Amino acid sequence: MADIEAAAVRIGRDVHHTPLLSSRSLTDACGAQEVRAKGEHLQRGGSFKVRGALNAVRQIPAARRAAGVVAFSSGNHAQGVALAARIEGIPATIVMPHDAPAVKISATKGYGATVVLYDRFREDREEVAAEIQRQRGATMVPPFNDPHVMAGQGTIGLEVMADWSDVEVVVIPIGGGGLAAGMAIAMTAINPEIELWGVEPEIADDARQSLEKGEIVRIGPPHTVADGVATTALGTLTFPVLRRFFRGIVTVSETEILDATVFVLERMKQVVEPTGALTTAALLRGKIDVTNRKVLTMFCGGNLDLDVLNKRRVRS
Repeated sequence: MADIEAAAVRIGRDVHHTPLLSSRSLTDACGAQEVRAKGEHLQRGGSFKVRGALNAVRQIPAARRAAGVVAFSSGNHAQGVALAARIEGIPATIVMPHDAPAVKISATKGYGATVVLYDRFREDREEVAAEIQRQRGATMVPPFNDPHVMAGQGTIGLEVMADWSDVEVVVIPIGGGGLAAGMAIAMTAINPEIELWGVEPEIADDARQSLEKGEIVRIGPPHTVADGVATTALGTLTFPVLRRFFRGIVTVSETEILDATVFVLERMKQVVEPTGALTTAALLRGKIDVTNRKVLTMFCGGNLDLDVLNKRRVRS
């Protein structure tokens, strides 16, 4: 908790305290007393990722800053690190999959980063990034399995508890677990009785399998519309936190994710990407019983590639 509180001070002047958005349509559809959405899609860089990235970058020793940073990401962490590097005036190289949404690749370049593309079905992104790190002497900023990154993401939990202290159920998207772990530590430190649930795509359910098995389960690269959680395994630092604090992890189908994305767009007038609609999909489909309870869902990212809406039309 001390790390998260320090992160809030370290990054506070350069990130937004994002709003909690209410919707009667969403609340009624879920049967809850009230549902609010944490609007990290309105954050700088279009997602929560800038929090952890900036917290990590600001702790790089002065002697190593000129060599810059390197990161690997499907999109939102890429933009977060690129933005953090621009804020700090240091170079950034981001390793991204060749099939990442074009809007995310373009935005990452727009923040001044050098983008190196790789084939995620044939190459290991960590190995590609590690080779760049060796060549340039850069500092690696991992997407989730890093205490500075986890602490930065945990600042969201502090904001939520400051704005809505009596929230009862919190539903968080699970990729590598950095967001979920950081928020869990912050929120349970303030209210140990808070109920935490994770959500994954059905075809990218490594975290669900890991919690059920009691050890980290690795899967092949998943091809999900929710590219922000298209990870193959939890981190060694995030897994024990999730195992300790989460009631469980539920999954949603690709169609359910796309339907929720459109629901948020049409009924709440908010632009979120499929990953940003992941937890809302679980609530709309009744995957978690939230009857008459106060519930937080996460709009974790808003970097929407409009082609995903065409995918939904094809599947309808």
